[in-house]
Amino acid sequence: MTKPFRMKVIIPINNASYNDELKEVVTAVAPPDLYIEVDNIKAGNTSIESRWDKTVNAPHVVAMVVQAEHDGFDGVFVSDFDFCGVEEARELVDIPVVGGFRPSAYTAMMLAEKFSIVTFAHSVMDMQSSHSRLFGIAPNFASISPIDLTVHQLVDRDKVVEKVYQASLTAIEAHGADAIILGCTGFNYIAEPVARLLKEKYQVNVPVIDPNHAAVSYLYGLIRNNLSQSRLTYVTSPNYSGTEYSL
Repeated sequence: MTKPFRMKVIIPINNASYNDELKEVVTAVAPPDLYIEVDNIKAGNTSIESRWDKTVNAPHVVAMVVQAEHDGFDGVFVSDFDFCGVEEARELVDIPVVGGFRPSAYTAMMLAEKFSIVTFAHSVMDMQSSHSRLFGIAPNFASISPIDLTVHQLVDRDKVVEKVYQASLTAIEAHGADAIILGCTGFNYIAEPVARLLKEKYQVNVPVIDPNHAAVSYLYGLIRNNLSQSRLTYVTSPNYSGTEYSL
């Protein structure tokens, strides 16, 4: 029997209440030869709703990524749309590490010309708007709209589906979006019902992208193709001895 590939999924918040649900979500799109382990950081803030939250939690994420490589995992998905600690961790490990934004955006660009982000709160709008500029895909970015809920309120799925659907209509009709990206990895079980409502409305397919599904699928492709971040881009600091993030 072929040895399965091993993927670590890190939830970058100091809160274990989402672990089981996320394991169910990501396993749904995992191929038979992929083993997935889900865990959360054990220090830092209980949600990421600002740049400050991201900064506080990032060192704990980096430590878990380094440990995942030591433990023999083939790749790491940090389940955060805003890729908390991902860029920093990429400098320290040789296995591929991804967050939620880039796989979602690249999936949207594979399927459509312009995408809009539907996110959860105003507090992350400017931060998430900047992602497209950072990665050079601003011409493909149509808009961003919040549904004005906290991360922990996203468990009210009927309410979230309706709010995301209404925001998606605005993104399509007012901003010219051809695809919708859910701007939080807490939007579990939302993409499919919203896509169904949009198809009923327009009588054509409008992609609605779940960042957890997109990232796991994207990372699996990198692992299978033995690809990882370029060391020419992600240069390891001469100040890093390899022991700073031992757990």
